[in-house]
Amino acid sequence: MNKFLLTAILFSFAACNNGEEEEQTTLTAIPAPQQLSYSILNSYPHDTSFYTQGLQYADGFLYEGSGNPQKIKNKSKLRKVDYTTGKILKETFLPNILFGEGITVLGDKIYQLTYEERRGFVYNLADFKLIKEFTYNTEGWGMTNDGTNLLVSDGSNLIYYWDTVTLKEVKRISVQDNSGLRNNINELEYINGFIYANVYLTDEVIKIDPATGIVVGKIDFAGLKSTYPELTNPPTEVLNGIAWDSSRNRLFITGKYWSKLFEVRLN
Repeated sequence: MNKFLLTAILFSFAACNNGEEEEQTTLTAIPAPQQLSYSILNSYPHDTSFYTQGLQYADGFLYEGSGNPQKIKNKSKLRKVDYTTGKILKETFLPNILFGEGITVLGDKIYQLTYEERRGFVYNLADFKLIKEFTYNTEGWGMTNDGTNLLVSDGSNLIYYWDTVTLKEVKRISVQDNSGLRNNINELEYINGFIYANVYLTDEVIKIDPATGIVVGKIDFAGLKSTYPELTNPPTEVLNGIAWDSSRNRLFITGKYWSKLFEVRLN
């Protein structure tokens, strides 16, 4: 074997080993997320025909966006709801068979993503009048805001920060814990300086430090299905939807086609 080739192979092997050691050291240095608990305060009716993709609490009302897994025309919606009764107070439909995803309210506007179509919408919060449509370069999953930027997930381990005017990316963070990267980051909520995220296909909500992307806490909501077995029928419809009421320090939780919306307190 050519000695220069052998040297290159050995150097490459050493570099790979060093990289693995560095990664292992980095992961070892990340503490395991704290297990957080919750208490159920109330439960309310929820529309079982609504494939919940985004949830937001604002000024005493819930705003909810739905998806369109059956690809039925005008099935994806944006709603304003009286959460105590489930009564629909205002509603608008996404055109054709678009698949609605995450939503967020910021100021006097409400923003909504779509799944694979890579189209977003900005509405006037007061009357749901469409202000503008925009495009982006990834899938659209979850959405929230930190009061300055929009925060968006695409089903990977990444969370993107978008400027609210240009609707373009200004930075991104990568979500990881002591086991490695956390993928399937879905519906988002910004709570007291941290990002909370549903992890798709699980009953887990994780708490993320936005400065580092490190998961510092996790909440297991599997107990909801034990207490309310009707939530497991059908069993494929998962937890998805978190909304924070900062005025009363309470969290609203629901899922796709779930029959109930839960009001919980984080302990």
